[in-house]
Order: sequence, then C-alpha cells, then structure tokens
Amino acid sequence: MSAALITAAAVLCALSGLPALLSRRSRVACRISTALLMTAGAIGLVGAGLGLAGPTTTLSAPWAIPGGALRIRVDALSAFFAAPVFLLAGVGALFSEGYWPASRPRAGYVRFFYGLLAGGLAIVMTAQNLLLFLTAWEIVAISAYFAVVTDDDDETVRNAAWLYLVASHVSTLSLFALVALLHATTGSWDFAALPAGTALTAAGHAICWLALVGFGIKAGLMPFHVWLPGAHAGGPSHVSAMMSGVVIKMGVYGIFRVLTLFDVPPAWFGATLLVFGLVSSIFGVAFALAQHDLKRLLAYHSIENIGIIVTGLGVGVVAGSHGYPTIAFLGYAGALLHVWNHSLFKALLFLGAGSAIHSAETRDIDRMGGLARRMPWTAAAFLTGAVAICGLPPLNGFVSEWLIYLGSFTSIQRVTGGWVSPALVVVAPALALTGALALACFVKAFGAVFLGEPRTAAAARSHEAPRSMRWAMLPLVVGCFAIGILPRTIAPAVDRAAAVASGLHGTITTALAPVQTMAMVLAVLAVIAIIMVKLRVGNAPRNLTWDCGYAAPTARMQYTSSSFARGLVAFFAWAMPPVVHAPQRLPLFPTEASLETHVPDTVLDRLLIPLSGRIRRTLMVARHIQSGRMHAYLLYIGATLLVLLFWSAM
Repeated sequence: MSAALITAAAVLCALSGLPALLSRRSRVACRISTALLMTAGAIGLVGAGLGLAGPTTTLSAPWAIPGGALRIRVDALSAFFAAPVFLLAGVGALFSEGYWPASRPRAGYVRFFYGLLAGGLAIVMTAQNLLLFLTAWEIVAISAYFAVVTDDDDETVRNAAWLYLVASHVSTLSLFALVALLHATTGSWDFAALPAGTALTAAGHAICWLALVGFGIKAGLMPFHVWLPGAHAGGPSHVSAMMSGVVIKMGVYGIFRVLTLFDVPPAWFGATLLVFGLVSSIFGVAFALAQHDLKRLLAYHSIENIGIIVTGLGVGVVAGSHGYPTIAFLGYAGALLHVWNHSLFKALLFLGAGSAIHSAETRDIDRMGGLARRMPWTAAAFLTGAVAICGLPPLNGFVSEWLIYLGSFTSIQRVTGGWVSPALVVVAPALALTGALALACFVKAFGAVFLGEPRTAAAARSHEAPRSMRWAMLPLVVGCFAIGILPRTIAPAVDRAAAVASGLHGTITTALAPVQTMAMVLAVLAVIAIIMVKLRVGNAPRNLTWDCGYAAPTARMQYTSSSFARGLVAFFAWAMPPVVHAPQRLPLFPTEASLETHVPDTVLDRLLIPLSGRIRRTLMVARHIQSGRMHAYLLYIGATLLVLLFWSAM
C-alpha cells in the first residue's frame, strides 16, 4: 500500500505544474497546480507514514530498457527520506502563491519544474532498480537546474545554475561507474546485497570511493560543495528550501543505501566519513559567518548540517565495524533524525529569508534592519529556525545532535585502544565548536536583519508577507517545536529507519527521556518569561537608547554584519583569507570613505577557477594546430606515420 501511495503521489507531483505551464499567467491555473501539489504531498506523507509503521512493500512493472524495471520498494529507510520530500513540496507550493504569484513572469514555468523536482526526488528515495534510480536522479538534476535558473536575467544566477549542472553531471558520471561496479559484483540491476567480505576487496574500496564522490557532490560535502552556495542563493526561495531541505539529502540517502549493501561496512570508510563530516561542519559555519548575502549564509549552513549528518553516520560505521552496537545505533539514529530536523528548520529559514527579501527588496544583510517591528510573524518564524539550527533546546536541532554527542560520550567509557577511541571522542568538541559558531552566526544574521533600525528606505517601508507565505511556514514551526519538546513520539520511526540502515536493533526512547523532560520544563519557563516581558515592556515608557553623545544618531551607526563577525572570521583567515577593499590614503578631514570586505570560497574561487584558467590558457596553444591548411594536415599525418614506423621497428 505504501509503495502504491508514494508512486501515485510522485506521479501527481510531476504532473501538477502542467495546468499552470499550459495556461500562461492564469491565476486559476496556478491555484489548480498548487492544489494538485499539496494534494500529492498529503498522499505521499500518508504513504511514508505507512512505510515507517508497516512492512516493506514493493510495486513493480516491466520496462523496455534492458536491465531496467519500474520497481519501487518502500522500506523504513526509503519512507524516512521520502517524508520530507512531500512535506516541503506542499509547503513550498503554498508559499509560491504569495511569493511567485501568477502575475509574475514564468509563474507556470517555476511551478512545473518545482513539481517535477518533487516527483523525481520521491522516486530517487524509493527506486529499487539501479537504472530507474539513475533516471530519476537525472530528472532531479535537470528540473532543479531549470527551477534555479528561473530568474535568468541575472548573470549571477545563470552562472550558479550552470555550475550546479556541471557538478550534477560529474556526480552522475561517478554513479554510472558505481552502478556498473555494483552490477558486476552482484549480477543484479537492483540494490542487492554484496557478497560477504566485499568490504575487504578492491571492488569494495572502489564502491566506497565512488559513492563518496558521486553522492558527496550532491550532498555538498566539502570540498565537493562548490556548486551549493550559488545555486541555493540564486533560485526562488521556495526552490532554495527544497534544494537545501531535500535535494542535498539525495546524496545522504545514497551513502546510507550503499552502506546497507555491505555485510559489515568498512571501518576505514567510517573514518573517512568522520573526517569529511567534521571538516564540512566546522568550515561550513565558518564560511557562513563571513557572508553578506542572507541566502548564501543559509546555504553555507546547509554544508555545516550535512557535515553533522555525515559525522553521525561516520560514528555509526566506525563503532559498528568494531563491535560497539549501542554507540553505532546512536550514531545512525542521530544522523537520520538530523535529516528530518534539518529539512524542517532549514526550509523554515529559507522561507523566512524569502519573505524578508521579498519585502526589503534585497538579499544584502547590511541593507536590511528593523524588520521585526514590520514583519513580526516572519521574524518569529525565522527566530524559531535560528534557535533550532543552533542546536539549542527546547527545539528539534538539539535532539539529533544530542544523540551524536551521546554516542561520542559513551565511547569514552566503552572504547579502548587503537584509533577508534580518539576518533569518536573528538566528535563532541568538534560539534560543540560548530554549535558555538552557528550561534554567533545567527545572532549576527537575526540582529542585522530583524533588529535595530532600517538601513535603507526599502527596509523602512517593508511589510508583513502575504497570508499564503505565512501559513506555509506554520507546519515547519510546529514540526520544530514538536520534535524538540516531544522527541519520544518520533522515536519508533527513527528506530525502524536506523535498524534498516545499520542492521542493528535498538531504541533511542531511553536516551531521549531526559531530553524530553528538560525540553518541556524549558518550554514552560520560556512561555512564562515571554509573558512577563510582554507585560513589563507593554506598560513601560519608551525612550531612546544611549546614543554615545551623538546629537543625531543614524542607522549607519549600527553594527554591520561584517563588523560583528570580524573577530571570528579573522580566526579562520589561514583557511579563508578575506579580500579587503579600503582606501589607501585619507585626508585629515575626509568627506566620505568606504570599506568593503568579502571572503572568496577557498575551493572554487582560489583553486578551481584559477586552475581552470591556467588549463584553458595552456590548451589555447592547440588552436594553432588547427590552421585550416590542407598541407599542414598532410604533414601531421606523415609525421604520425613516421613515428609509428620507427616505433614498430624498435
């Protein structure tokens, strides 16, 4: 039943945008498309719920492609990853009614590719046949490209979308090799179990490396992340929410699924995942601190959270391969729960950012300010997402990180000898550093965007988002609070998915008991504190803040996001040196001055782009070979024949 419902929902998602696409700028057609996509999302959520609670189900039909079969298989792991797809498809469709209404250009276009993206994602998460998986993977890559490049009048958007497309096809090429190797090893075109002991063979090593590259690019792991900041920042905000909340989880799902094929996943691969995860989490948030563009800031936080997920998975693989099932189950469960949590709070943050950008008419953090007074609903929603992503109780981000922390802490007592103990112990301080940096980053972002005074006229005349955009954020807010305050309610679903992913049996219910008690107490205290502050502030006289002796303070005297984060960004200058544009000389009494700083991406801007430029200049020499002269071509042929003759005579 679950496979049939998810398949029907995926097909309905893919077709939902046709009414809006075929009827240009028709409000009725756009609303029909929205209703169809929301209906598909509801059907898919029911199917995912049945898949999490019931037995594995399979739906199969013949396919003309040799080796291919339209085979959908829904187990607890597939259902777990499919649930966020349908949730974000529905809320994104509702959000687009106010954010990208029928009156805007390309309204039908963006709805069509958004629905096709959601349908392709659902098939990726549930495909049992490898060729069907690759087909759906490519549908997602192409539809995401067209959705991101919606605003193609902007050259920056076009370049970001093109980079995404190139990275996606490098990922696909790696997966072609992976699928061929899996077929050669198992003799099946399905996701079939590998022979016992494969992890110790050269084929097993190759499978792991191909999975890391192919799925790591899509997940946005560092240093494969180069496409992610631009693509997430350039697309419409509900597309960004889908890209960050679900699309990059394709890569995570792929790594999970490949690991289930081994009888015992290799320990070295778990250690590799730990390294990639910790590097991505720490440097993802470090780059986020340096951003001026609100959506690029959130995009780098996606890299950070993918790093946290992969770190938890690495803990699970390392502990499981060395015979520590309790620690392994905590790692797998923490990683899986963070998949859900990140989908909720990151989609909420992108939708909140989209509302702010829609109203303030800019993505530049330092050109906003004071929006909380004008957009209280959006400010509250964004603050909820910010608290959740920082891993603070009583919201959901803390719960999944707590499970990974607990796995690291437990290893101190139970793991002895070798490299395993220090590898697992280092996870806790690394995650603590990541959380502290994330907190600083969102204090900067929320303060500069929503607090203080407006820095521009557009920010001063900003207003609350339309009703559809606000209602779209509500389920995500509820989800962040529900998992944070009542985490034991979703423990059975996480247990079932973790059991499929790890091959172990366990439960996180006991581990979440103190978290739930603490969260409920904190929630009650927070409500009391908010009521007391509202009563006190509501009756208090309002005075100007201390103005440092200035007779006429202005909004330009506020902290900028750059000045707030300067010290922390300088701490990482060895890995991400900033570029500073400042006047060399100033007169004694300057009338105007400017200072601009930005931090280029170390991998893309400082390595790949210069390297590709050098390669291009080197290859330009080859242009002289193609002269267009026939006698030159005959000379090349003669020289080649002479070389071959001498070679054969040797």
